[in-house]
Amino acid sequence: MNLHFIQPGLQTSIQDGGRPGMLRWGVPRGGAADTFAMALANLLLTNAPTHPCIEVALTGPEIEFSGDLSIAITGAHFDLRHNGDLVPNNVVLQMKAGDRLQFGVLHSGARAYIALAAEMELPTVLDSHATHLVSAFGGYCGRAIRAGDRITLQRCRREPKRELPPGYRLNYRARPLLRVVPGCEVRYFPAAAINAFQRGDFRVSSQSDRMGIRLTGEPLSSKDVCQVISSGLCPGTVQVPPNGLPIISFVEGQTIGGYPRIAHIISADLHRLGQLQANSPLNFEMVDLGSAHKVLQKKSQLLVRLKDLLQRRR
Repeated sequence: MNLHFIQPGLQTSIQDGGRPGMLRWGVPRGGAADTFAMALANLLLTNAPTHPCIEVALTGPEIEFSGDLSIAITGAHFDLRHNGDLVPNNVVLQMKAGDRLQFGVLHSGARAYIALAAEMELPTVLDSHATHLVSAFGGYCGRAIRAGDRITLQRCRREPKRELPPGYRLNYRARPLLRVVPGCEVRYFPAAAINAFQRGDFRVSSQSDRMGIRLTGEPLSSKDVCQVISSGLCPGTVQVPPNGLPIISFVEGQTIGGYPRIAHIISADLHRLGQLQANSPLNFEMVDLGSAHKVLQKKSQLLVRLKDLLQRRR
């Protein structure tokens, strides 16, 4: 069977867990912008958490199905229609040959994930199906989906009806507080700049994408902060260029950079970047590395508990 994209949406692409461990070769991790939402969709279908999904950004696609299979959609909250009827997010949906799925109004968040109880017939690049949009490789022809594209599916299956428990349903309406650990060059910044960074009333610039998230707001004082030789960056690194407005490296970000690094967003909060729209407000809170590890451990345990819970309901 195949998926026929009647409408492509603004930026619809194939994503998975990306290509971790390749930064030293200049290959960004890439993959889903919100790995937590992707994992929830996959677990609903008993897939592995990083099984390839369809990432939908801001404006969703219209898809026609040529066969029977189950799907699940989590992440950003859209109005979803199945053959014209409104259907909920966060549940297993049963699609039949000829059915159509449409995305309507976006109510919160920025990116949704369509998980499939099937395998996509696409080649892997560097052990991943993820589309690297900036470099144009992976996924479907190395690019975002266009109208008329068809993706062939194999081993399609039906999963029983189930839904995410209320405690796992994501809400992106609240102003995010992103926890950070100190960056390599934080000692070069004056105390006033570090305090302003934590108190700052920042917003996401429209000049943001999967490569980097630029912030607007009151510029940080970087007077007398030395510029550094280009060195390693990873998703979540917060650099401060000479204009004082922070830039957050994101999933497709370059692997080295030369602006002073004031902070790094902790791994457990990285996925929240994927749900920020232009002009979304955000704040930072400095934590120590030990606290960051504990938060990540708790979030990982959440997914383990969800997997156990859903398996008991089969």
